[in-house]
Amino acid sequence: METDCRNLWNNCLNVIRDNISEPAFNTWFAPILPLKYEENVLTVQVPSQFFYEYLEDKYLDLIQQTLYREIGEGTILNYRILVETQSNTAVELRGESKYVAGNNALPKKISAKVPSPFDRVETAEFDSQINNKYTFANFFEGESNRLARTAAEAVAANPAKTAFNPLFVHGHSGVGKTHLCHAIGSKIKQLYPDKKLLYISAHLFKVQFTDARRFNTINDFINFYQSIDVLIIDDIQELSGLGKTQNTFFHIFNHLHQNNKQLVMTSDCAPMDMQGMEERLLTRFRWGLTTQLDRPDKELRKKILQQKILADGLSIPDNVIEYIAENVTENVRDLEGIVVSLMAHSIINNRDIDMSLARRVLEQSIKFEKKRITVEKIQDTVSDFFNVKKDLIQSKSRKREIVQARQVTMFFIKKHTELSLSQIGVHVGNRNHATVLHACSTVKDLAEVDRGFRSDIEEIERLLQS
Repeated sequence: METDCRNLWNNCLNVIRDNISEPAFNTWFAPILPLKYEENVLTVQVPSQFFYEYLEDKYLDLIQQTLYREIGEGTILNYRILVETQSNTAVELRGESKYVAGNNALPKKISAKVPSPFDRVETAEFDSQINNKYTFANFFEGESNRLARTAAEAVAANPAKTAFNPLFVHGHSGVGKTHLCHAIGSKIKQLYPDKKLLYISAHLFKVQFTDARRFNTINDFINFYQSIDVLIIDDIQELSGLGKTQNTFFHIFNHLHQNNKQLVMTSDCAPMDMQGMEERLLTRFRWGLTTQLDRPDKELRKKILQQKILADGLSIPDNVIEYIAENVTENVRDLEGIVVSLMAHSIINNRDIDMSLARRVLEQSIKFEKKRITVEKIQDTVSDFFNVKKDLIQSKSRKREIVQARQVTMFFIKKHTELSLSQIGVHVGNRNHATVLHACSTVKDLAEVDRGFRSDIEEIERLLQS
């Protein structure tokens, strides 16, 4: 039967390949696995919910006509999707059909119930979707996250009984928002096992809402969410521009808040900076505490590295940890990824982790950006190098050593910034553009003929880059 199923699907693929481009075929059809064919229903496995939605949206006509041609009119396509949870369960979704056997002009929707959390609201095995490996114990505190962490711990200890309802946490990707969500959920589950708690991404929320509208189960959808005691929604900005989804979430939010239920939300930006979100929702987002998770500072990055190294049983010298913390500055995910890469290189190449290996891995893994050289840094560096006060460089003094420091300042500002000659002049004592042009030309010419002066210019450049 499995062979027959594979043959049927391969016949369909041959037709589909002839009707779309090769890149589209390789992206959207090659990964599909045929599973079974029973009672006029062909079941296939697709990698994700998004994959299923894209196929139904873009290729519904082509898929349906191909099935009818190669297998028979009335053939139904059933999608199986692996859901990435701790149990790696699978859900099955029926494809839509715009055709009725024998009359392709008549639209007809295939009735099917989408598996959802609504079916098991009252069961004792309610899945909160919390990942218990993310806790407060391994969420390290620093200046960049102290307020957010403190508020999160307060919410976890007394959900809906603090002023932090809702708790709205925002920050760039990778700074720990999702970790904090799961830490809150883990602590609440530990302290209040009877509370119905749910962690969900805003993307999955809107997918569920779309399916509820499709299958006319909006009331079930709303009733389910209004029964939650602690609702944690990650990346709430995903609802931007979705008026109907926002309207439904507005009513869910109101019901939960008025009934003393806890809400926690995260976003990549503050409510005041969100675009495409209804004002009445933004107002409610600000009812409780809005706090930001900043990028981790160097000390926090070192703590995170040391914990990751300890957990993985690695031995990494302190100077290597210092080097990584100094150069990997954007987010926690990058730090953890570097440690994994170091471990892999060490094992594969059978060598100790040292500075040489660290430099090699970082050069392959992250983009090193030149440190931004500002006008102020140039002024300070030149002033210190020539031992001339900055206000004298700005003055109209014609003393030789001051004029030279002034000209060198103009030269480096032109080299390292995008300011125009007139703008450079403003920064150096309100000189005109002709004076700046003459100064830059003078420094360049003198450096070509005077070895000592050229050495000074090179040393100042090195100081600026350090």
